Amino acid sequence: MAKSKSKVLLIYTGGTIGMMQDPKTGSLKPFDFKSLTNQVPELNKFDIELSSIAFEKPIDSSNMHKDVWVKLANMIKDHYKAYDGFVILHGSDTMSFTASALSFMLENLDKPVILTGSQLPIGIIRTDGKENLITAIEIAGAKDKGKSIVTEVCIYFEYKLYRGNRTFKYNSEHFDAFKSPNYPPLAEAGVEIAYNKNALLKRGNGKLKVYTELDNDIIVLKLFPGLSKKLTSSILNTKGVKAIVLETFGAGNASTQEWFVNELKAAIARGVVILNVTQCHEGRVVQGMYETSRQLKNIGVISGHDITYESAVAKLMFLLGQKLPHAKLKQQLEKNLRGELSE
Repeated sequence: MAKSKSKVLLIYTGGTIGMMQDPKTGSLKPFDFKSLTNQVPELNKFDIELSSIAFEKPIDSSNMHKDVWVKLANMIKDHYKAYDGFVILHGSDTMSFTASALSFMLENLDKPVILTGSQLPIGIIRTDGKENLITAIEIAGAKDKGKSIVTEVCIYFEYKLYRGNRTFKYNSEHFDAFKSPNYPPLAEAGVEIAYNKNALLKRGNGKLKVYTELDNDIIVLKLFPGLSKKLTSSILNTKGVKAIVLETFGAGNASTQEWFVNELKAAIARGVVILNVTQCHEGRVVQGMYETSRQLKNIGVISGHDITYESAVAKLMFLLGQKLPHAKLKQQLEKNLRGELSE
């Protein structure tokens, strides 16, 4: 009996990877994804059945917002049974936000959702787009004993596969644009693709559940020496704010000035959720390790542990959208839901 081909759905949202250079004008324009194999003939060599959907109006990733995340989640839901894996082509600037959001919105995944893009358009001679695209598709279609090897939302870029909600974009000039400092790569592509199977998220149990309610009534307060009392108070008292990502120093440290602690305390008393995330790209928040974080713990600031800033934003939007009681919301923020936190 012949082995059936894996079916992979390619979804193009926009971004550099889907651009071609007009040979006459030199300007960049989206290419026709219906002729994808003409642009990337290497795809014809795959033993994978490939289909594609392109946004009617491609968007720059700087314009990414929660409605697009809902659109993507629904696309995956609608095509979930028909395909073995999904590849989302996306601008790199906000790719980590989208990967994080989708990881929370898609519960019980047992198929891969791989986001990729490029630093140079796919029509440029030195593009990194072809390799990223080809290997992302190969990973999306990869199986072991009839089951997908990868069963989570990932980012593939420059020979490495990362857990999406562990990444951040750190470089705008080099091809290795992403890092995952607190979690190892899930796979590395060389002569063959070497999977780090111990690092992969365990296969989801039960039927796929898709969440489409997101609440973006959150703000970010990044601390710096000399933070203004007047402006801090203005931010914390913004009408309608439900949650604050507090970007602190080191292991979650902040000013112990009385006015600052009292402003945070008053916001928490009003029901505002404050999540402590370190400005450091590596390491974690350990509230209470130093005197300068003990007061945050005492007044009810929630530790983000080793969550990334991008994942913290997405997780808050996801949990606020579920309209959970405050105690349950706090519990879920501190819980590892999709591999975004180290145990």
